[in-house]
Amino acid sequence: MRCPSQTFCQIGHQYSAGHGILKLSPFLSLALPPPLPDKMLKLWKWYQHCLSSHPVKTQIISSGILWGIGDIGAQYITHSTALRRLNNSQDVQPEFKVNWKRVAITSLFGFGFVGPVGHFWYQGLDRLIRTRLQLQPKSVRFVAAKVAADGIIFGPFDLFVFFTYMGFSTGKNATQVKEDVKRDFLPALILEGGVWPIVQIANFRYVPVRYQLLYVNMFCLLDSGFLSWIEQQNDAPWKQWFTSFQPLKERGGQGRL
Repeated sequence: MRCPSQTFCQIGHQYSAGHGILKLSPFLSLALPPPLPDKMLKLWKWYQHCLSSHPVKTQIISSGILWGIGDIGAQYITHSTALRRLNNSQDVQPEFKVNWKRVAITSLFGFGFVGPVGHFWYQGLDRLIRTRLQLQPKSVRFVAAKVAADGIIFGPFDLFVFFTYMGFSTGKNATQVKEDVKRDFLPALILEGGVWPIVQIANFRYVPVRYQLLYVNMFCLLDSGFLSWIEQQNDAPWKQWFTSFQPLKERGGQGRL
């Protein structure tokens, strides 16, 4: 008796490259899923179509999704760090579980702020630099002006809104939120100030305006993890070093005479 596998191997089977069809015989063929690059290309074309038809809506939805994904990564990083720091203590569950409420809160920040505000910011910034300053697009001065405006105006505003929103959304009162912002804002601004200008130089130099927010949101997958880490550090010594530069009155009147 012939083994079925041997019978199958003797059938003239061919894979039609690029068409996703496995030919088992002249009368039988099996449709295979398209290769991953084809799927990614179709997804990218679909995104481009949505962006052309509904630019604001597409930016809002994509921002919310990416910020939600970024927060899941941030939760995993925070959990892993805490587990290592406490040496598998019972205070930390060994199994990672996603806090979906926090994911929803972070996604809402992407939906409600990053998407709409970011869309009009990048569109308006490009229009302002082109018409008011009349700088040549893609030139060194053009890119430098954009990077400077983004770092001086939008960067600090974005951090302030983020820490304020996250504080109120977790049930803190105005006084607690104010203290959190004073504790977290300056360290985050200084540390991010060494990274985001480099990211934005490439963004403003090579990326078309309508894709610039998507480009930024892709890096925000990492940035949300960083901001979460900043928030979880509470009163770490390195944060206290930053707050030591605040006036004595703002630190509650404590200090040496």
